[in-house]
Amino acid sequence: MKKGPDRQIRRLLTGEKIPYYLLLLADETTEGINRYIYESDIYIIENEGRFIAVYVLQPVDSSVIEIKNIAVDREYQGQGIGLSLLSDAIRRAGEEGYSEIIIGTADLAARQISLYEKAGFKKYAIKKDFYLRLYPDPIIENGVQLRDMVMLKKVL
Repeated sequence: MKKGPDRQIRRLLTGEKIPYYLLLLADETTEGINRYIYESDIYIIENEGRFIAVYVLQPVDSSVIEIKNIAVDREYQGQGIGLSLLSDAIRRAGEEGYSEIIIGTADLAARQISLYEKAGFKKYAIKKDFYLRLYPDPIIENGVQLRDMVMLKKVL
């Protein structure tokens, strides 16, 4: 029987390798990730020395912080790790003095939207044609091309 992951979430240390293999589960391209990753804080969960989950926080302004990426290795999905990551991000944002935390996902991402709503996020905006403008190649999920991003927020 496989040992479960240590649910300890910690900040990625300076000099540690950025876990692109995880970040690419939630973002389509390395170039897209590189647009925000260097102005953000990265938090990870590891299991037996391997990163298995990640989230990325980036300040928007002095009162709002955004979860730019959140991902759990496919092998560990369905174990409540995503909700643990969201809870940790919300706690950290509050401790750092932010009054609001936001997150965006594809309008077709029903599973992710449901998870975010379970954590107390509410839909507040749609970024029309976000995926068409930001990514040069079409992104297809479940046979449908992604177009719009749904933005959700949680007041802290």
